Amino acid sequence: MAQQLKIAHLDETAVAKVRALEKEIGKHVMAFENGPAFAKLTSENLDKVQALEKELGTVLLVYED
Repeated sequence: MAQQLKIAHLDETAVAKVRALEKEIGKHVMAFENGPAFAKLTSENLDKVQALEKELGTVLLVYED
């Protein structure tokens, strides 16, 4: 299975470096780090997640701990 990622927690120095890179290249940059595995859901729970995704107009990612 592919490596799972989550949004990285960056200190102020790292955030400043990312913003400087964005400004330099004129593109939006997002920082990710290794994350926990995706949760294994029952079909009932998957239905609930998908219903909330539809209601919110978002994509929800469900992880183990």
